[in-house]
Amino acid sequence: MKKIIIVYGLIAGAIVGAMLLITMPLYEDGSLHFENGEWLGYTTMVIALSLVFFGIKSYRDNYSSGSITFWSGLKVGLLITLVASLIYCLCWEITYQTMKGDFIKEMSDKTVEKMKKEGASRASLDVAKKKMDDFGVMYRNPLFRFAITLTEIAPVGMVISLLSAGLLRRKEFLTLTSK
Repeated sequence: MKKIIIVYGLIAGAIVGAMLLITMPLYEDGSLHFENGEWLGYTTMVIALSLVFFGIKSYRDNYSSGSITFWSGLKVGLLITLVASLIYCLCWEITYQTMKGDFIKEMSDKTVEKMKKEGASRASLDVAKKKMDDFGVMYRNPLFRFAITLTEIAPVGMVISLLSAGLLRRKEFLTLTSK
């Protein structure tokens, strides 16, 4: 089981980590924006974490005699997610430390700008700005930043793990049968 978790987790982590490292310079030069970047990021996470499904299937087919319980499948899926998530968080730390400018301030400015365009009142703008400033202070703490980054990817992996474990517990689901 360890080999499957490590291999599939490393591949998934490499995919999301590489995409993060590739796209951040695109933010800096203006080719990519916060609005479309979220879609790209979460799409990449879903694609990369689809390896959870294949990892559980590989474990079921090669190490578990063609059957797996929901809980065993979930355990494999969550451990693959953990490995991929840790790699993603480490890649974000590398990217964050090497970025030009202040990412949180830029994100805050974009949010305020969007609120202004939507006609937000001065009071609501002040409240939002205060919250974002407080968040920026907390985000300077690497442990807080790591935890926040983990909450971006881990829920995606959890959902994929649940779905995959549920589907793959059925022996007849995607099995190769010889006649």
